[in-house]
Amino acid sequence: MANFQDFIYERPNLQVIEADIRLLLTAFKAAESADQQNDIMAQINKIRNTFMTMESLCSVRHTIDTQNEYFEKENDYIDEISPVMAGLVSEFYTELLSSPYRAELEIKWGSQLFKIAELQAKTFKPEIIEDLQLENKLSSQYTKLRAGAKIQFEGEERNLSQMEFFIQSAERATRLAAQKAVTAFYEANESAFDDIYDQLVKVRHRMAQKLGFENYIPLAYAKMTRSDYDQHMVGNYRKQVFENLVPLSQELRKKQANRLGVESLKYYDEPLQFLSGNAKPKGTPEEIVESGRTMYKEMSPETHAFFEMMVEGNLMDLVSKKGKSGGGYCTYFNDYKTPFIFSNFNGTSGDVDVLTHEAGHAFQVYSSSHFEIPEYLWPTMESAEIHSMSMEFFAWPWMDAFFKEETDKYKFSHLQSSLLFIPYGVTVDEFQHFVYANPTATPTERKAKWREIEMKYLPHRDYEDNDFLNRGGFWFRQMHIFQAPFYYIDYTLAQVCAMEFWSKARTDQHSAWQDYLRLCQAGGSRSFLGLVELAGLHNPFEEGTINHIVGPVSKWISEVDDSQF
Repeated sequence: MANFQDFIYERPNLQVIEADIRLLLTAFKAAESADQQNDIMAQINKIRNTFMTMESLCSVRHTIDTQNEYFEKENDYIDEISPVMAGLVSEFYTELLSSPYRAELEIKWGSQLFKIAELQAKTFKPEIIEDLQLENKLSSQYTKLRAGAKIQFEGEERNLSQMEFFIQSAERATRLAAQKAVTAFYEANESAFDDIYDQLVKVRHRMAQKLGFENYIPLAYAKMTRSDYDQHMVGNYRKQVFENLVPLSQELRKKQANRLGVESLKYYDEPLQFLSGNAKPKGTPEEIVESGRTMYKEMSPETHAFFEMMVEGNLMDLVSKKGKSGGGYCTYFNDYKTPFIFSNFNGTSGDVDVLTHEAGHAFQVYSSSHFEIPEYLWPTMESAEIHSMSMEFFAWPWMDAFFKEETDKYKFSHLQSSLLFIPYGVTVDEFQHFVYANPTATPTERKAKWREIEMKYLPHRDYEDNDFLNRGGFWFRQMHIFQAPFYYIDYTLAQVCAMEFWSKARTDQHSAWQDYLRLCQAGGSRSFLGLVELAGLHNPFEEGTINHIVGPVSKWISEVDDSQF
């Protein structure tokens, strides 16, 4: 069995890679049959897979310890060469699209590969290599800035992940103090965050113009391979959220205020659902993982084999520690055909969510590892989040192993939070559309616009006398805005789909699971809406879908006596 400790990182030799791929591209053009081109594609993809493996290994080892000088330098090196690699892949796509044997290749690989190639070919020219290198460098600066947070709180130095425990404290004074301490870090580094983001916006706009786009928005959609919807459909989706979900979210926030015994909810109250405290997992990190092991053994034969591989192969780094980057993610080592889960356990319910959400990503790519081309290992982002968010709900029958007497409290909070998240998610999306449609806006104007959009979708949010947050500084905390532009709407689209899986599983768990498994096994071989159809789900963009799906969720929440918690 593959073990992460044995995975060897070797610095990719760009000169050798470039020479080898160019030689193969020349042979690809000269090929006299589709079979010959397929053989050459396999050789090109072997090189790509090894590069992606080294890229992921470097990233994982860098984020596990951002103070490791060797991997910091290697990360900088990967940041420099990955745009060049992207250029070589773009050249491959150009040759693939112009192949005289395209019809035969399309029969073998499916049309989705060619849709991906068409979109990705629009996103690269050699002229933007230096811009891509700068974008990577700035993104790494953001990671390092946040990872370097040293917040003195209750007698100890803590990082941002460790502060989450106190942000959810049942003591209101502690919650407020924790929020102020976190805000103070961002405010003290305001000019640095502003500068990084301003440079990111400008370099992304510059790339878009060099590639012939009006601004970065259509370029971002192409980079994310959004082949069957555009920004206008997303705008209409946000409109549905505003009209149908925002009023419901405000009712839920009022109920939350009543549960907490406060006249009106303040920003530091939002993370706490109950005066008795939010549901917390019981046991040590090791015990939580063991409960996860039992859960996946009982869930299905497929999940059993998958999670045993993750545990036995040391393919998870879960506990927060000094120097470790914040957040959580799942990545994949192509050459080893294994996923990897990274997280920061901090004593909150989020620790269990990692074993469901990130494991949902990992299970999907594990289920898709049979594909011979890297394009199909992962689906597009909004599709990928269906796997993760739906796995959170499929795991419900086993939650008592993690939360014991607080299981009902967890389920109520989990489902309600899924609804409350969507208005915040579209806030992030609308803000990004403003930013990239107005690339010359100043940092002050951006913050003011954030606050305006925030008040539209989150009208309850009260920052009291916190000047930095009232000026619109909350979004500094949202990593995706800096590092994965336009990604965030994907979470909300997937959340709508995941809630439909929740409803289906309550009626027929076996049938819902088979739909989910089929979705995971399809990987990225179809577009977002194609995968939605394959899984028997409703199209989130269609008028009325949100109301249709949210209805049963809202009914379930309303029937729970939340005063018992």
